Order: sequence, then C-alpha cells, then structure tokens
Amino acid sequence: MSRVRRSRPVLALDAMGVLYETGDDVGGLLVPFVQGRGSTATVAEIEKAYLAASYGQIDAASFWERLGLNPAVEDEYLSGHRLSAGVQALLDGVGGLFDSVCCLSNDVAAWSVKLRRAHALEPAIPLWFVSGEIGLRKPDPGIYRHMRVHLGGPATGILFVDDRVPNLDVARKLGLHTLLFDPAGKTEPGAHPRIARLEELLDPKIVARATGRRPRR
Repeated sequence: MSRVRRSRPVLALDAMGVLYETGDDVGGLLVPFVQGRGSTATVAEIEKAYLAASYGQIDAASFWERLGLNPAVEDEYLSGHRLSAGVQALLDGVGGLFDSVCCLSNDVAAWSVKLRRAHALEPAIPLWFVSGEIGLRKPDPGIYRHMRVHLGGPATGILFVDDRVPNLDVARKLGLHTLLFDPAGKTEPGAHPRIARLEELLDPKIVARATGRRPRR
C-alpha cells in the first residue's frame, strides 16, 4: 500500500469538534444527559464507562445499562449532536482539492454509525476510522498508523484536521500534515496552522501551505 501515489492529498477530519459542533461531547453533552435522566452515576463513572465503550470493550447497550439507564434513551442523546457550520459546504466542494475524505474519530462504534447516517455524511465520507472499532484512541500513534495503512500511500499524503493540539502533535510526528480547527481562536496552535472556518479548506492556497504542495490551477 505504501506505493500508492496521489496527485492530491486525502483529507482526514476529526468528528467531535470538527464535523460536529461539540468538541467536549462527554462533558458537554453526555454527562448532563445521563444525570438528567436520573442516573446516580458520578462524573468519573460516566467517563470510565464511556472510555470502555469508545475502546470497544463494551457495546453501546452495555454502556447505558452500566449507568442504570434503558438503552432506548440512546437516540435521544444522539439527537443533541449538531453538525458544525460549514460542513455541508465543505463536503460539497471538497472534490476539487482532495483525493478523498475520511474521518478519524474517538467514539463509540454504534454511535458513530447512527450519527453519520442521521446527518447523511456517508456519501461524502466513505471511510470512517473509529476508536470503538479499532480498539485505539487518539492520540495513540497506532490509530494513525491504522488509518494510513488502510488509506495506502505515505503519511505525507494525508492532511489531518482536529480541534485538539495533542492529537495533532502525534499526527505531525508520524509525518501527517496537520491543521488546527479553532473557530473561537482560543487554542494555542503551536506548530499547526489554524483555520477558523471549515470552508477555508476549500482555499487552494491554505491547502497548499498546509501540505507543501503547489496550488492546483
């Protein structure tokens, strides 16, 4: 697979905080939802159960049951996730600049499937690399290597966009090109170029600067 050569990079997008609005989905959405449905689980217990599910160690139904809730509440919880502004515009125009688009996400496998189908993301993003299926979470180097092997080609053929600097730091060490998505401008980007709007990924100059390639005419 390493012999694959592309004239355009692959765009790899994070899910929570990039494709979906809420970056802290556990603290911002999951904990309030679980506690609001009458669970007596502590924040630490919710986080521990979520980590187990996002590593694929327990399934989604077992996650809810571990917290004393009926798994039927799952769809209500997932309905709280909203697409980030600009996602549809990006996906509509991305074909001119990128070879393909994939997602690299820390998430419960079943939740990832439900969300991407509910928001009709699969036609534009055919490949999803999800921690709950792989058994590794960002920023573990293994999850990036897993993605690269399945994509084929060198790490330098991938542009990875995430809202968390630690995830980007590891990706860059492994040879991927990186961009920090930071709509509020509150994060110190360090070595990573920053974008505030997803539509900026449709600018050939921004893509060229991030990947070291000449802009396509």
